[in-house]
Amino acid sequence: MLRRLVRVLLTIVMVASAAVVGTVATAGTAQADGCYTWNRVLSQGSSGEDVRQLQIRVAGYPGYGAVLAIDGQYGPATAAAVTRFQQAYGLSADGVAGPQTVGKIYDLQDNDCTPIHFTYAEMNRCNSDWSGGAVNAATARSNALQQMWKLEALRHALGDRPLNTSSGFRSYSCNSAVGGAANSNHLYGRGIDLVGSPTFCQIVTQARNHGFNEILGPGYPGHNDHAHLGSMSSRFWSAPSCGI
Repeated sequence: MLRRLVRVLLTIVMVASAAVVGTVATAGTAQADGCYTWNRVLSQGSSGEDVRQLQIRVAGYPGYGAVLAIDGQYGPATAAAVTRFQQAYGLSADGVAGPQTVGKIYDLQDNDCTPIHFTYAEMNRCNSDWSGGAVNAATARSNALQQMWKLEALRHALGDRPLNTSSGFRSYSCNSAVGGAANSNHLYGRGIDLVGSPTFCQIVTQARNHGFNEILGPGYPGHNDHAHLGSMSSRFWSAPSCGI
């Protein structure tokens, strides 16, 4: 609570200072963050690691059926995702990642860079070191982080109702034990299974707006008892009982 109060106060000071000098576009991000700190305002034409870090946080706002590239290049698609993020949280929607936008991101993330409503632990109930899958442990963990930020966007769009994950990353042995597909996205840290409420149909229907191009749910073989979300090279949505 204290950490967030300090962030809010620093953001207010930063915005006020920018107004005095008459330029927000060149103001640095004065506040520090335990996970990642943005030190400049980002807009179309910007590039670099700070853009890539921003893209991870707004990857859940690409628009219907779209997937935002995490490439460190602030192009029109990133600007549009930032605009949707701003709209979702009642910010001035200009597609520019300035103090208010990064301040909201700071509010939404913990010191390990995960969004506040999801954890690495719940994304990996298989083995704690993220090894044994289709990619190395660092890549699997990085993929899971990107998926968590998409889940945070989905959760917010569903009225900030909790989402309950039942499976995330799996090693080959874990995947085999549960009868997972041989090429499952779970092996890459990109697959997520959800149970409980909201309903599976609510989840898979809304997920189409939040960067998931693999969506499986009721009516698809083996998916009547959970909703599956993931990312892959091409779109595959199937939940016939939900009209998808």
